[in-house]
Amino acid sequence: MTDDDTHAYAALFAEVVATGRRLTRGEIERRRESGEEAARAGHSLRELVGGQLRAVRSAWPEQTLDRRTALDLLSAVEQSVDAFSSGFERAQRLAVRQEEAERREFIDDLLYGRSDLGRTAERAERFGLRLSQAHAVAVARGPRAYTEADSVPQQVERALIGRFGDRHILLTTKGGRMVCVAPGDQREVLASFAKQAFAATGGGQTAIGRPQPGPRGVAHSYEEALGALDLADRLGLDAPVLHAADLLVYPVLTRDRQAMEDLVRSTLDPLRSSRGGAEPLLDTLTAYFDSGCVTTKTAQNLNLSVRAVTYRLDRIHRLTGTDPADPASRYTLQTAVIGARLLGWPAKEF
Repeated sequence: MTDDDTHAYAALFAEVVATGRRLTRGEIERRRESGEEAARAGHSLRELVGGQLRAVRSAWPEQTLDRRTALDLLSAVEQSVDAFSSGFERAQRLAVRQEEAERREFIDDLLYGRSDLGRTAERAERFGLRLSQAHAVAVARGPRAYTEADSVPQQVERALIGRFGDRHILLTTKGGRMVCVAPGDQREVLASFAKQAFAATGGGQTAIGRPQPGPRGVAHSYEEALGALDLADRLGLDAPVLHAADLLVYPVLTRDRQAMEDLVRSTLDPLRSSRGGAEPLLDTLTAYFDSGCVTTKTAQNLNLSVRAVTYRLDRIHRLTGTDPADPASRYTLQTAVIGARLLGWPAKEF
């Protein structure tokens, strides 16, 4: 608070002592404007209110005031401090909203790679990232959608920052999921994020993209993490943590969609003629391959008898002409099963 401000307040309060009047509407509005200016200038509200109270002491006459005059002065002080604080808080709220809007814009540009690379890298420093190095992105989902204001993301953030400090980590939410961006050489950060997200969501799933260099690298890693979650839905992967690097074979398999569709049709279409349709036999093949082609383990996973599983495998052999237990033909059948899961067959026709 400047000397001019102190003198202006002292003169105002001295006039109140002399006349007993209340502050005018214009004076109150000027107090609000002063509060806004002070907030934008980065001053402390505590310091500024203290300056106003010092101005009251300057305006206080040496003689003892009667009760009425003292109340008039205190009322004017209350009006002034209230208006000043209101303006100060209004400016702070606007600044916070502006900061939030800029942060959301930066996050969108960062995750989707839509902005100028130089501008993205320049703004990244402000939000704690150094895009000159590689970064990896982890995406966690739970039973419902989350925003940054929800308790679950805040719980995860507190745990992560409490353990690692800032470490150039960016935590946010996007599309109802929690997102963590961390330097690519700090795998322990993303592993801890996955662990905390699993606990906070009551068993949620996290996908981690590969470390990628530069401003565009964050967007690429984010896309990989989202792709891994999508694969988990289509393939029924229920592992709490998915690494995109471990799932690269699946995008390769579907890169030539027409060829994959042809393989699924030519290999698995005969299963449709089975009683109950193709789905039970497809589930049996999936469990069989997932178990390492061990019949007893397949039976346990499907909650069936070994005899029932053996019958289904024989039925598949008769219908398709391909023996799941034969190493020479197993690869074709397993690839077709994976393709069916990725393409949504048999629910989807193609």
